[in-house]
Amino acid sequence: MFFNRFKIKRQLYQIYTVVVVVPILLIGAFLIAYIHHLMVNYYTDLLRSDNYRVRNVLFDLTRELYNISKDISFDGEVRGILATEFERRQDYISAVDKSEILSTYAQTYAQIAEIEIFTDNPYLDDYKQFVPVDETITETLWYTQALEKPGVFWRAVPWKRGYRDMMWDLCLVKGIPLVNTPYHAVLVIHIDTNYLRIWTDSTEYESVMAVDREPAFYASDTKRLGMALPVAVDYEEPYFRYSGIEKVDGQNCFVEIVTLHAYQSRSRIYLCSLDKKAYKNIQDIMLICGLITLTALIIPGILIHIFTNYFTGRVMLLRQEMHKVSNQDYELIPAFRGKDELSEAFGDLQVMVENIKKQEARAFESQIKEQELMIRQQEMEFKMLASQINPHFLYNTLETIRMRAFSAGDKEVAKAIKLLGKSMRYVLENIGTSFTTLAEELHHVDEYIEIQQLRFGERIGYERQIEEGIVPEKYHILPLLLQPVVENAIVHGLDEKEADGLVKISIYCKSPDAAGEEFLIIDVEDNGCGMTEEALGRLRHDIEIRDMSRSKSIGLYNINQRMKLHYGEGYRVHVYAEPEKGTRVRLILPAERMRA
Repeated sequence: MFFNRFKIKRQLYQIYTVVVVVPILLIGAFLIAYIHHLMVNYYTDLLRSDNYRVRNVLFDLTRELYNISKDISFDGEVRGILATEFERRQDYISAVDKSEILSTYAQTYAQIAEIEIFTDNPYLDDYKQFVPVDETITETLWYTQALEKPGVFWRAVPWKRGYRDMMWDLCLVKGIPLVNTPYHAVLVIHIDTNYLRIWTDSTEYESVMAVDREPAFYASDTKRLGMALPVAVDYEEPYFRYSGIEKVDGQNCFVEIVTLHAYQSRSRIYLCSLDKKAYKNIQDIMLICGLITLTALIIPGILIHIFTNYFTGRVMLLRQEMHKVSNQDYELIPAFRGKDELSEAFGDLQVMVENIKKQEARAFESQIKEQELMIRQQEMEFKMLASQINPHFLYNTLETIRMRAFSAGDKEVAKAIKLLGKSMRYVLENIGTSFTTLAEELHHVDEYIEIQQLRFGERIGYERQIEEGIVPEKYHILPLLLQPVVENAIVHGLDEKEADGLVKISIYCKSPDAAGEEFLIIDVEDNGCGMTEEALGRLRHDIEIRDMSRSKSIGLYNINQRMKLHYGEGYRVHVYAEPEKGTRVRLILPAERMRA
């Protein structure tokens, strides 16, 4: 499968993403979009309903005022007053007081704030509902339109009553036809703003109303009075309508604008309803939905993360223990958490390790017995050979020969015999001993080199390099450990070297490893012919496993076995070589155990 290409921890996270994260995100996104759609429609319908309610109130109001204006404009008493040229003011006042229609409508209908009749009859003055016109009035647009166009129209007219601030009234304006008279009259009926507020205001929504292209004559927020509508309107559209979300006063609002054609009039009243809370409410609900979706992801995610770390930790622990076993490290942890299949696998691993330990113990015992037998055999052979030589007889004989050579003037022969005697003495004295000092072993090597230099002359050079801080007298070493290696370097390494042959001994300490063990390294190098990879491989094999049919590499094999038996399996002989570049034999010894 695709998941098998990744580690278990990543697989679990991928499965969680595919099975949990993706479905929850898709379902959450769908639900959030669907709820958003429902909430927008819900608030839009509520705002539309309120706008419809206001529109009905205003339409009924315009219809009633139209009927009232019709009654007033065709009332005989009113038209008679407007056409009469009164000689006395008292007659004019009496005629106005006698006419009750204006007072009745003004007092009976709460929706009427004021009724005014403007006239250019010079015989009428300002009394009750009758107002004589002056230049200020005759220059107004609504007055000239009323005289020029028959019928009713509506205008937003600014008025100031008493000490109150400038107010805007929605007014019905209608010219009163006067027959057989040179005079004109215009009826103006003011709608009571408080009446509009009572019947149209809502605690949830804000209303703004304007007629035609004029400023707002009514607004729930009085600061909008006398200003343009908060949302742009296409005045060229006869039945303009808009529903949507617009930014008003720096915040997003639901907006509903509808055109109302006033009853029996060409005037258009634009009703704008605003809901400033709906958008934020939807945002809050969307935020809650998003938090719920996020919670549905985070809580399982945290649980999956905890479980994944716990599970993969146990898998990695089991893997580490198995890796230790594969590297022949059988020290396992004492316990493994849990009682599932992983715990059972660890139990099987413990059983396998115990079996391996038992088998290795039996094999190691067998190997030790075999090595002890071989060592005893070698010791017996060596002792048998040594017992055949009387050391004192040998020393005395060599000394006699040396003195005769010296007396005969052959100092070189005398020196050679002396070195040979010392070398044989060292060998015989160390038979059966378990250690000597590194200084004595190096001195024996020096004497051996001198003997070889007497034989080969300038063909063999010798160098010894000891790291500063290492005192050879304070290190114990197995006897006769270095001389066979040096002999091997001269016999095999420098055999084909005609001149400038070199044997170099380097002694230094290597810093402690991870287990805290410090090593003493002794390198014996030559600059001879070296060997090929194939020959090097055979030599390394012969050093580890003795081939009884071969007589070569016995010295290195014996040294390697002695080191492993005395110091442990980790201490042995290593050989490195390259063709035409020489050979290096490295002895790795435990520095701490060798110090005196």
